[in-house]
Amino acid sequence: MAQIEITPSAQHYLAGLLAKQECEGIGIRLFVADPGTPKAETCIAYCRPGEEQPDDLVLELDGFRAHVERRSLPFLEDARVDYSEDKMGGQLTIRAPNSRMPQVRDDSPVEDKINYVLYNEVNPGLAAHGGMVTLVEVVDGFAVLQFGGGCQGCGMVDVTLKEGVERTLVERVPELAGVRDATDHTDRSQAYYR
Repeated sequence: MAQIEITPSAQHYLAGLLAKQECEGIGIRLFVADPGTPKAETCIAYCRPGEEQPDDLVLELDGFRAHVERRSLPFLEDARVDYSEDKMGGQLTIRAPNSRMPQVRDDSPVEDKINYVLYNEVNPGLAAHGGMVTLVEVVDGFAVLQFGGGCQGCGMVDVTLKEGVERTLVERVPELAGVRDATDHTDRSQAYYR
């Protein structure tokens, strides 16, 4: 189980925010958006009654509950939520040192597996040409990808997609049927090969 610390000052501050919502049983949801990637962001949101997920980790705190998204647990290991007052009122800070660390196990969601391969195997090679690729979504077993930088509008993108990216992803993530490109390649202003 992830070690998540929500300090007493943060609990007091959050309880005050929740009380202002005038919603019986409201709590918070703690999760990581885009976990295991360089753009990972640790988030706290309101969790109204009925918005709980059956596999949430529930933390009983001082006057409210925190629902932690199960998928985010490995990325929230050693996370700390704190509140400190200052001259401007105060600031809630969330530190999650493992939120951007790729962490993939056999039972990880397919999106996490894809992101792991993209950020650790595919993008380092594309970076040589100023390019990169990100996962948009997974639809019917296909990874929908967005190319950027020197890959957008590049004359070799079809070869890169089929021979490089798709082959690598399908080999490393057997659940995938293939990849699709969601990029608008008509913008050739940054293209590595025109």
